[in-house]
Amino acid sequence: MSGLSGSLSIALSALSVSQQEIATTSNNVANANTPGYSRQRSVITASEPVIFGSFTFGTGVVLQKIESLRSPILEIQLNQATQQQSQLDTSLGQLQQLQVQFGSASSGIGADISNFFNSLQQLAPDPSNLALRQSVLTAAGKLATDFNTTAQSLQTQRSNIDLNVVQSVGAVNTLTAQIASVSQQIGGLQGGDASSLVDTQTALIRQLSALVDVSVIPTDQGITLATSNGTTLVSGSQSFALSTQTVGGVHHILSGATDITGTLTGGSLAGLLQIRDQEIPNLGTSLDQIAAGLATNLNAANAKGTDLNGAAGGNIFAPPPLRGVGAAATFTVSLTNPALIAASSDGSTGSNGNLALLSAVATTPLANGQTPIDSYSSIVFKVGNDTANTSAEADASNLIVQQLQDQRGSISGVSLDEEAANLIQYQATYQAAARVVSIVSSLLSDAVNLGLDAPVQ
Repeated sequence: MSGLSGSLSIALSALSVSQQEIATTSNNVANANTPGYSRQRSVITASEPVIFGSFTFGTGVVLQKIESLRSPILEIQLNQATQQQSQLDTSLGQLQQLQVQFGSASSGIGADISNFFNSLQQLAPDPSNLALRQSVLTAAGKLATDFNTTAQSLQTQRSNIDLNVVQSVGAVNTLTAQIASVSQQIGGLQGGDASSLVDTQTALIRQLSALVDVSVIPTDQGITLATSNGTTLVSGSQSFALSTQTVGGVHHILSGATDITGTLTGGSLAGLLQIRDQEIPNLGTSLDQIAAGLATNLNAANAKGTDLNGAAGGNIFAPPPLRGVGAAATFTVSLTNPALIAASSDGSTGSNGNLALLSAVATTPLANGQTPIDSYSSIVFKVGNDTANTSAEADASNLIVQQLQDQRGSISGVSLDEEAANLIQYQATYQAAARVVSIVSSLLSDAVNLGLDAPVQ
């Protein structure tokens, strides 16, 4: 097509496309700070030309589509990195709480054990001194109190983590339902522009990745989300809720009737479960081992001597439970009368022979082959070492996530400088096209009025 009408059509197509380009750029500028927004751009191409004999005439420009700039591979990497980062950050936060309880081998229970055996040494020169005997019972009471407090703190932290697990499962179910709803909306567009919905879906999946290990699997029906063990959370427009059930005093996570608690490997849920089901129980077992060993060995040593009344010594501490389970929580002083400490080895009030046996418990190996002080020092070292290692891993993971976010920003992020330059370009194109329309309109008016005495209005 040629002539003035063809030129007018070409100019009008340029006007229309420039308007859309300006609108797209304006939308980018408006969403420059919107989390998860992917920059859009107008994809334009030349219209099909008209062939007239040996001549080819252009017919203007056409807007093919508005596309969002995103990298699917980078989004997958970000999801995976987010899972690891969230798991490590959650574990680190819980370990730092544990570190407060086991901050040093020279304080807390460690200091209490040393103080107790030091009180026995102070009693040795004057075994009939009731004030010094009372100091032994006071040190024993302080040791028992700190065992009880630490055991209770561990249980309290574990209970709080258990509540967080339940809340996190609820958050997972909320997100999967929202993702399924967005998937249904995308499917309802039937091939229309779903850029904004895809951005919303991507942001929701990122939030879900922070909670649980999840993989995105493209399907004919949209996407399927599944955990690393194959548990399906979303399939197309349908979501599958997880549930919790109390097992052994804590909540386990179920998919249908299948317990998936031990199979979660990423996200904050995995971090919570690791501390709740591994770290705290292991620390509790180690603490029980020390408490049970001290109570058993000190009671046995005291039974070999005689008190100020000449009677055989009784238990200093309450006997530990069977197999030592819960020994730290139930660690209590049985003696209330300082005269009943069996310091004598021959029945006389001035004898201190049995104090040597009581003091020797400090260097007697427990069931783990370590002395009480060394056992507690091992707990302190383990907590500190785990915290330091997790902190280093969390820092590295945060750097990886930041690097991936920067890469995503370079592809999908909005550059205000670039958008400003585009606006100037699109404005110039629009103004030029408008000028063509004005000129062609004037020429058409002249052509219509050609040969007439009065111009056609």
